[in-house]
Amino acid sequence: MSCASCVARVEKALKNVDGVENAMVNLATEKATVTFDPGRVSGTQLKGAVANAGYELILPIATADADRSAAKDEAFTKLKKEFILSAVLTAPIVLLSMLGMMDSLPFSIGVTNKILLILTTPVMFISGRRFFKGFWVTANHLTADMNTLVAVGTGSAFVYSLVAVLFPEWLGVVEQHVYFDTSATIITLILLGRLLETTAKNRAADAIKKLLGLQPKTAHVLRREVEQDIAIEEVRVDDVVLVRPGEKIPVDGIVTKGFTTIDEAMVTGESLPVEKNAGERVIAGTINYNGSIEFKATAVGKQTVLAQIVKLVEDAQGSKAPIQNLADKIASVFVPIVIGIAVLTFVLWYFFGGIGFTAAMIHFVAVLIIACPCALGLATPTAIMVGTGKGATLGILIKNAESLERARKIQTMIFDKTGTITEGKPSVTDIMAFSGFNEMLILKYAASLERKSEHPLARAIVDHAAKTHLALAEPESFQSAAGVGVTGIVDGAVVAVGNGALLKADVDPLLMQKLTGEGKTPILVAIDGKLAGLIAVADTIKPTSMDAIRTLYAMRIEVIMMTGDNKATANAIASKAGIDRVIAEVSPQDKARHVKTVQSEGKSVAMIGDGINDAPALAQADVGIAMGTGTDIAMAAADITLMRGDLNGIVTAIRLSSRTIGTIKQNLFWAFIYNIIGIPLAALGMLNPMVAAAAMAFSSVSVVSNSLRLKRFKG
Repeated sequence: MSCASCVARVEKALKNVDGVENAMVNLATEKATVTFDPGRVSGTQLKGAVANAGYELILPIATADADRSAAKDEAFTKLKKEFILSAVLTAPIVLLSMLGMMDSLPFSIGVTNKILLILTTPVMFISGRRFFKGFWVTANHLTADMNTLVAVGTGSAFVYSLVAVLFPEWLGVVEQHVYFDTSATIITLILLGRLLETTAKNRAADAIKKLLGLQPKTAHVLRREVEQDIAIEEVRVDDVVLVRPGEKIPVDGIVTKGFTTIDEAMVTGESLPVEKNAGERVIAGTINYNGSIEFKATAVGKQTVLAQIVKLVEDAQGSKAPIQNLADKIASVFVPIVIGIAVLTFVLWYFFGGIGFTAAMIHFVAVLIIACPCALGLATPTAIMVGTGKGATLGILIKNAESLERARKIQTMIFDKTGTITEGKPSVTDIMAFSGFNEMLILKYAASLERKSEHPLARAIVDHAAKTHLALAEPESFQSAAGVGVTGIVDGAVVAVGNGALLKADVDPLLMQKLTGEGKTPILVAIDGKLAGLIAVADTIKPTSMDAIRTLYAMRIEVIMMTGDNKATANAIASKAGIDRVIAEVSPQDKARHVKTVQSEGKSVAMIGDGINDAPALAQADVGIAMGTGTDIAMAAADITLMRGDLNGIVTAIRLSSRTIGTIKQNLFWAFIYNIIGIPLAALGMLNPMVAAAAMAFSSVSVVSNSLRLKRFKG
């Protein structure tokens, strides 16, 4: 495809197939996304429909990506050779033409014109063959595109000049002025524009290339206690994989042995290396730094996080934003209208302007050449391509262009509490000692006993003790009472850890009320029958949450926290996070209803969560945002996924949305302004065809180059 008119024609051909619900064709990625009923439509039918429109459809088979990549490389090399040939021949053509105008030629005009004919013919029919071939294909289908404009424009100038050289008597004058330099220069400039445009488009697709290049080709696998180096495609789920310092993680898995730090920047956007212990997840494509680890493979091939990210980014880059609708409508009628204007220009100048056939023809050519349907076709998809790719490198996965466009319009942000604003797991916030006991002793006895418990609050106490590097004791006995706590003997002392029902202890009610009001759970600790102190545990707010919430308020976005917690706990967390509006005591099935209620206030609403119970609410919201640290179901229902558990990613996503849509508007402005100003100037005879060719070529380059500025977006 060469321009927006090609896109419109291929889309129309696909949509006209009975059983096709929708089709989106992308000029920048050269891909079609088709929604159809497989019971009524086959891939062969789709391929046939596209062939009837004059194009070739490559169906998605196992080798298609490799074939497409090789075909693109071959096409680029061919384009480069055509441009070099054209440029080498055009230089003497222009020089001879200029010398002819200055009467400085060493030989006659007749001989010079024959030399120009010989030099221009290869430019037209070798370097410019693609334009004439495209024109012939579209003409056979009674349609027109950019190739039509270039072929008719340069062809008219060449044929006229050919007749002037070989059959001057047909024109009634012995020595007519020729326009070989016009034809050759136009083709050279447009090929240069195509070359620069293709280079820029390849740079726009860098994000996908970088992601695809992350996964290593081989993996070290332990099978029957023997280490084997196998191809990445042969790794199976539950295989034990070994990774040494400096190597890439080949597949997703759970660490079973060893400790290391891993650079996850290209997948999650996390700038600092992440520590990995046994039981923690590793992601394919990330880089192991300084430790050797073994892990059990949990996802391979297309099931890995990396493969899903690549698929999501590819889908997003192939989608269309609503802002593109105007350009699509204009593109569908653009070329026929331009041809009509060119013909009208010739008729008016020739029959009523009194300037003669030659001058009228030059104005006709200028109108055809200045028209630029390429820039219209590239204005939106290149910006979407770079914007979504940039988002992926920042750890922000955007499902489609529509989601990217909607994000900038968010007025209200509804946050789930657990795992979104908070860490999603309890941790120790306070240790208080009574009756002469000290805090470290209380923590040691409680953690030693709780090592035997599977309760989440027990886990929090044990983890806190590990962080303080306390040496824990092995309990001599252990008993658990469901709902109240645990008892046992630690270092010869009778220890009880639990709530008031277990200990029956007299604790200051104001203190307990204060702790619960702050959203904390107090756990009492008794040693040898005496109340020794308490350990307060809570799901703590993430360090980045408050910063992100303050920024959202500064952006005039309303923030709401929605949670199943009681009102007192919810208000305590909201107050600490800096949130004014709280919806508490919400059951999982009612979350979507509450989102709908806020939408009924006339607001564009975003919902952010991480759990299975958040999925309906994410789907209901205008923009659903999932934490990548959450469940796959939440991520599937979301429009945007934050690979890091950092709410600042929301701010980055909104700003990326605004910047991308701003870039699209700039692109559309330049695409339209070239035509709005250029076509009338050419019709009025104020634009030389060669200048028009340069403007046409560089309009596409300017649009793609403007989109590439998004790569500098920092978040």
